[in-house]
Amino acid sequence: MAIQVVIKRDVKQGRQAKELVPLILQMRASAMYQPGYISGETWCDIEHPGECIVISKWETIEDWNRWAQNQTRAMIDQKIESLTGKKSEYRIYSSMTPQPLVEKAPKRQAGRN
Repeated sequence: MAIQVVIKRDVKQGRQAKELVPLILQMRASAMYQPGYISGETWCDIEHPGECIVISKWETIEDWNRWAQNQTRAMIDQKIESLTGKKSEYRIYSSMTPQPLVEKAPKRQAGRN
């Protein structure tokens, strides 16, 4: 079952944010080559610009756990936490429904609308 990992980080605007972006991109680039990685996104709160989250999607909790213990990831995460001065907060979510609620739509034939 696919899971989503939400990582919350507090980031000061300005120089700290500029230094953080390459680290997050480096971590995502490394994650992309890990078994079970599906996708990742980074968002910042509009009303609280210093609050950012990374959402990554994994095929299984075991895939995430392997990545969470990866040395490359740990090294980058240590740099991020050193830069922000705070520990990152992790939450792992799974779907509330084990099966998709909506059936797949039938494929359209070429040339038909």
